[in-house]
Amino acid sequence: MKTENQNSVTNADHSKTKVYLVGSGIASLASAFYLVRDAKVPGENIHIMEQDSVVGGCLDGSGEEEKGYVVRGGRMHEAHYVCYWDLLSNIPSLDDPNVSITEESFAFNKKFVSNAQARLLKNGEILDVSSFGLSKQDQLDMLKLLFSRETALGNKRIEDWFTQDFFSTNFWHIWTSMFAFQKWSSLTEMRRYYIRFMHLLPNFQKLGGIMRTKYNQYDSVARPMENWLKEHGVHFDMNTQVIDIDFDIASDTKTATVIHYSSSNGKEAEIVLGKNDYVFITNGSIVESSDIGSMTAPPKLKDKASSGAWTLWEKIAKKDKAFGNPGVFCDNIDLQKWESFTVTLKDPTFFEYMENFSGNIAGTGGLVTMTDSNWFMSVVLAHQPHFANQPKAVQVFWGYGLYPDRMGNHVGKKMSDCTGEEILQELFYHLKIADIMKPTMDAGKANCIPVMMPFVDSLFMPREPGDRPDVIPDGAVNFAFLGQFAEVPHDCVFTVEYSVRCAQTAVYSFFETDKKVLPVYRGIHDPEVLINATKAINR
Repeated sequence: MKTENQNSVTNADHSKTKVYLVGSGIASLASAFYLVRDAKVPGENIHIMEQDSVVGGCLDGSGEEEKGYVVRGGRMHEAHYVCYWDLLSNIPSLDDPNVSITEESFAFNKKFVSNAQARLLKNGEILDVSSFGLSKQDQLDMLKLLFSRETALGNKRIEDWFTQDFFSTNFWHIWTSMFAFQKWSSLTEMRRYYIRFMHLLPNFQKLGGIMRTKYNQYDSVARPMENWLKEHGVHFDMNTQVIDIDFDIASDTKTATVIHYSSSNGKEAEIVLGKNDYVFITNGSIVESSDIGSMTAPPKLKDKASSGAWTLWEKIAKKDKAFGNPGVFCDNIDLQKWESFTVTLKDPTFFEYMENFSGNIAGTGGLVTMTDSNWFMSVVLAHQPHFANQPKAVQVFWGYGLYPDRMGNHVGKKMSDCTGEEILQELFYHLKIADIMKPTMDAGKANCIPVMMPFVDSLFMPREPGDRPDVIPDGAVNFAFLGQFAEVPHDCVFTVEYSVRCAQTAVYSFFETDKKVLPVYRGIHDPEVLINATKAINR
């Protein structure tokens, strides 16, 4: 990866520089911000090309009272997301232009502190998770993993490293539900997570140290960032799908030359890149080809044929081996998919029951995971309102099932075949509250909207070095890769921090600024963190 400003643009060139950002996820939004603030590229010279009609990528959230609200998922936050909080410290919050998103978020989390008291359930009862339940062999395997070299792990799966008993421990149930790892996920990625979040292990069972945004992440992060960028002249070219990019590949340089795209009117066109032009590419996407169901219809399982991000990366990857290997991440949908659901309630019964049952007011408990659910269901009650436009009489919660192709314990159908109503029936069965919730259901005051995401776990697929391209491949003159499928050493995918670090890397490598990429937090270098983590694993 390029770490110096070999091809940096001098200050005199900025007025002529044009930058095209493929995709409007947090990586592109952050890149546009750093281009404007630090590289001094005029906002009107920056184009964000987005195939959909809404910005934000994975940071989504939409809906209203009558039709119901939907969030496909939410990214976990914590205090050591140095790149992310640096970015958001410059963006005014949605509610108060005098308060940054970072200030708003830290104040919010000071008021609503994560302290889950009902993290794992079985047969509708709260499990004691004071011990992770790891055997001496499990503890030894964790220690060996910690001190293994990443290059020696290759494309091993987690199940290749641990005994089968490991996957029935409290530790694994907490780990897999919190991060969405599967047994067959990449061992390398698990090692990165273990090192990166080691400081959280002492209170891992209570979700201690986990932070949330005030609203869903579209309202709290994507919308304010879009507002800031528009105010600074950045163009948002919506309903514009990049379908291919041409490159001039020489022995020691690689140069992007033409961007091919389909515009909002369906016509194909191209942008010929000049000597001062750049293109930053979000390759791949975990929410591509998502499908939304309803109370009366299950979502459909789509494939990459309907995905602009994956088909674009496949075209690009054929042009040079340095551009990665997308098939590793997108060719095994049955190992990558899971299903989420968002529930809109016009009745307080569910929230009142869960707050009383769990001992947590909404916004402090985090995930509640039903370990005996065949679907391995989890739900989380966020602080209300979860949407900026949400009425006081309406409550919204989110959940997901990690194994959508398994038969439900109660409804006798695969989750993937279930309507929203049937998903609620299964949930209420596991919580032992079907009778309590019957009046709410009969009155039509619950609306469950399921979402199937075929690529949501694709970033955890076992991989080899090179399968993810470097943010700036060797010899790259005017292009970079962004997002969850670009390689950032030591950091963890499935996090907003990872995407923002990609943005810093791309901008600060190509443009002369006085800024450097902020380092990855590594608690492993702190003796106190190591000692406390070891005690937690052994308890």
